[in-house]
Amino acid sequence: MKITLCGSIAFYNEMLAAQKQLEELGHEVRLPPHEIPGPDGRPMAVADYYKLRKESGDDAAWVWDQKERSMRAHFDKVIWSDIIVVTNYEKRGIKGYIGANTLMEMGLACHLQKPIYLMFEIPDLDYREEILGMKPQIVSDFTQIYNQPQKFFVMASE
Repeated sequence: MKITLCGSIAFYNEMLAAQKQLEELGHEVRLPPHEIPGPDGRPMAVADYYKLRKESGDDAAWVWDQKERSMRAHFDKVIWSDIIVVTNYEKRGIKGYIGANTLMEMGLACHLQKPIYLMFEIPDLDYREEILGMKPQIVSDFTQIYNQPQKFFVMASE
């Protein structure tokens, strides 16, 4: 099965571990890049870009152009995949953290009628209802993915 991992870049090491486990189960896995082209064209670690982005103002054109490119590239991975797995570890004291980008990726998967799996329970956030509406499945073990139906959504006819 084709799987895209989604989650905060702060969980990149955890994503690498999940990728390894899923590939050992025979899945093809894509995740966010660990490097992007920097302002000078040379490779830049995503962690360094994240720090730069947090320090940049709203008028830092290169930063926001790269943000758009990165978001679109990951959306393409969601489109490519059969399912997404959200690596929603604890962040900022929130168990099961799901940030804005991950929520958008989940929304795209929902719209495309792709199953959404969370590694941990749905967090208590302002947008909890939106997450519940996407009907994600919690998986404590990646072998559970094989036993799930391929589609969770039935679209209403117009």
